[in-house]
Amino acid sequence: MKSLMQKIFSWFDERYDVTPVIDFASKKKVPVHRHMIWYYMGGVTLFLFITQVATGILLLFYYRPGADSAYESMRFILTKVNFGWLIRSIHSWSANLMVFFVFVHMFSTFFTRVYQKPRELTWLTGFMLLALSLGFGFSGYLLPWNELAFFATKVGTDIAGSIPLVGKPIMAILRGGEDVSGATLTRFYAFHVAMLPAIFTVFLGIHLLFVQRQGMSEPKEFAQLNEKEKKVMNFFPNFFLRDALLWLIVLNVLLFLAVFYPWDLGFKADPFSPAPAGIRPEWYFMFMFQTLKFIPAHVLIFEGEVIGILLFMVAGLAWALVPFWEIKSKSRGITHPMTIIGLIALVFIGIMTVLGYIF
Repeated sequence: MKSLMQKIFSWFDERYDVTPVIDFASKKKVPVHRHMIWYYMGGVTLFLFITQVATGILLLFYYRPGADSAYESMRFILTKVNFGWLIRSIHSWSANLMVFFVFVHMFSTFFTRVYQKPRELTWLTGFMLLALSLGFGFSGYLLPWNELAFFATKVGTDIAGSIPLVGKPIMAILRGGEDVSGATLTRFYAFHVAMLPAIFTVFLGIHLLFVQRQGMSEPKEFAQLNEKEKKVMNFFPNFFLRDALLWLIVLNVLLFLAVFYPWDLGFKADPFSPAPAGIRPEWYFMFMFQTLKFIPAHVLIFEGEVIGILLFMVAGLAWALVPFWEIKSKSRGITHPMTIIGLIALVFIGIMTVLGYIF
């Protein structure tokens, strides 16, 4: 058996020269310190994305986009297809968990200030992956063509239409017309299963390439140690097996949520019916939605919603460009200006999200 495996490996190695890749993986080291738990968050996000792709492909076998067919095909998947309800629940829960872990990965990177030189582009590609993950959530929410998704999409595209100068064209592109309709569903389907996955895969590949080329980041106190004092582990198999174990734990959590809290389909969308009470976006958009509700209808001569959207756009741009405007300080820990900024952002998101579900 060993001889057969060696022959197969030799066959591949002769044609594709895989030995340097194996040598690179075996020699790659991972720093061991008190912050290393955050190294695993990116891997969990990658695992959930792979889960999204796998379950999404399975759903595509039966899903039919269209105002007259989307809801019926989803109901068929849930009631007639073997384990269709489970695949759909795994897909929905993994989408939410992926966004959650993207946020965790982003904030852990921010608080440990890993975005600093020479990892500026790693941070930028990571920010793009966050934006694309939110795009996945927004586009996929409409695909079941149920009542809540229809009216939430209407509200969301209305907000996008409020952006000065470019808002109306953006809303027309998203909706495929003046109102949310079957054309909107078709466009969101194309975004969700074709355009966004392609762009996401490109940025993910670049992001992983940057991480592999630059290695795992080291805290300043760790980097200042001499080589004999530094604790490291081999990436393969030590870190890889730990990462795989965490993936298995996340998979079990995902299956538990999918089995005991299956995703509800709700009622079919009716464009001519009034919007039901309590229309809300998904939790990861809730803080923005609730903030816009608190802003007065008019601030001086400007519409309050427009001001809110512009503030979020400026804040998002500033967050994306953090490596280029970082406030330098001798302070450490919670007193560092960047840590204070991050805590304010985290508390703001948390409070607004909770208020969005209360009111």
